[in-house]
Amino acid sequence: MEDQRAGFVGLGLMGLPMARNLVSAGWDVTAWNRSDGPLRDLVLMGAAAAPDVAALRDLPIIAFMLPDLSFIEEATAGLLASWAETPPAAGTAVVVMSSVSPARVQDFGRRVRDASDGRAVVVDAPVSGGTKGATDGTLAIMAGGSPEDFRRLQPFFAAMGTTVRHMGPLGSGSLAKACNQLIVGTTTAALAEAAELAERSGMDPAALFDVLGGGLAGSRVLENVGPRLVQKDYTPTGPAKFMHKDLSFVLESARAAGAAVPMASAGVELYAELKRQGLGDQDLAVVRQAISHLSDNRDDAQTADSATKGTAAS
Repeated sequence: MEDQRAGFVGLGLMGLPMARNLVSAGWDVTAWNRSDGPLRDLVLMGAAAAPDVAALRDLPIIAFMLPDLSFIEEATAGLLASWAETPPAAGTAVVVMSSVSPARVQDFGRRVRDASDGRAVVVDAPVSGGTKGATDGTLAIMAGGSPEDFRRLQPFFAAMGTTVRHMGPLGSGSLAKACNQLIVGTTTAALAEAAELAERSGMDPAALFDVLGGGLAGSRVLENVGPRLVQKDYTPTGPAKFMHKDLSFVLESARAAGAAVPMASAGVELYAELKRQGLGDQDLAVVRQAISHLSDNRDDAQTADSATKGTAAS
């Protein structure tokens, strides 16, 4: 793709470093963000600021890194209305880089196609790698769309990620990300359980994770999240509440495919409990705190039950 102009919407923990890497790679980026602080930072690097999302209408690529598809749908209302009046250039790409529902992003693709008289396409390209991967430009990017659209967008993706794969038609990238989150979410929960069990049994969780890392239980999740679980460092690198959303997409996709996903079902319940405990805005590692609260509640219930039995016996 010779035209290196792109719009970027959503400059949060992931979006800002991703947009920075685009600018550093020579892309002519015009961005919009709800708050001005991150936008000012990006403008200082050489990007331009858009007054609203509709102002990005004539760019060949418009990427979105917002919390969920509902935010993207709201943000693109004016854009689609503008295209309905005057269609964009053929091949305009709306790139959804957030974690969204595979089914809903297909519906969104149809609405974008209809509003643009078939001139704009949606490609879903969610990412994995956390804030470190976003900062280092080493994200894994899972793309769904036509092979032709993917080939045109490869230089754009290469500025932000090192593992870039075409997974299939629209929605396939989001399904791949859902599978990624199934592994990350349940593995993090299993590590949190192990850390709590070890500590409550008098064992050092750091020593446990060190030896686990040298065996079959070793994983990238253990390497990245393990230290935060040990230190009980829940400073957000990505809000834990989003894991509940992402695992819900696994259940949605499993119902459509007729697949059994018992681990995802358990994970959805655990992360729902985490949100009920008011921990959703903290880092994913806070699932250890959620499990600790469950353990404390279990101990309290057992103590109360023992007291009740003792009173009845007397």
